[in-house]
Amino acid sequence: MTNSPKASTLTGPAQSLPGATVRYVIDTLSTRIAAQEFALDERLPSERQLSQDLGVARNTVREALDHLELRGMIRRRAGSGSFVTFNPGGSSQALSTVAAETGPLHLQAVRGIFEPEMVRLAIISMSPKQIDALSEVLSKMETVQADALAFVRLEEEFHRMIAEGTGNPLLVACYNLVIDARRQAFRAAMYRRHLTPARIATYQRGYNGLFNAIAARDIEEATEFMKLSLIEDQKLLLQDE
Repeated sequence: MTNSPKASTLTGPAQSLPGATVRYVIDTLSTRIAAQEFALDERLPSERQLSQDLGVARNTVREALDHLELRGMIRRRAGSGSFVTFNPGGSSQALSTVAAETGPLHLQAVRGIFEPEMVRLAIISMSPKQIDALSEVLSKMETVQADALAFVRLEEEFHRMIAEGTGNPLLVACYNLVIDARRQAFRAAMYRRHLTPARIATYQRGYNGLFNAIAARDIEEATEFMKLSLIEDQKLLLQDE
């Protein structure tokens, strides 16, 4: 009697599921693409840069990009890199609607829940490479003297990297929505009025202290900074009422 062929002979080799670190990279990049941080047809950072930013090995990034290509989110071009093919359509519009409808007090309430715990988790989980990447963003922040918009964008990137440092893709996705809400008109107007060169310098000193606390794995000091930062923003909002 002839033995039946094994399933793998009929279907080909089974494709293994990605490991936890690869899933983290997949989730982080897909979240950033869906949030339109990388626009349609835009080139993603190099594998080397992504490896440094996310604190993982290059082969991990390469495997994650393979999965994203299979999902139709990116297209690989030999010798040129990886380009975004994902068109967010209605889902991104829905998220933007939520952000647009979020008032300043609701935003502050959500930030009060998220940010102290976010920095605590990041301190526990961030790799040395991720801390080095955070240091590079801080260095860019410290070069800004009077450009409020440039400072705000770097501030957002600093916070986003802390979120990514938690290793929690759901938290990263939620915090991207917080960042979107922070970009709304009321906050832009607030910064035009209040983010003076002197205040930028004050914030730079504060972020330097926050980074030092993160690098030293000092949870108490870092969470205290987050709380004081929220209080400062609350004061600015009250001045506008």
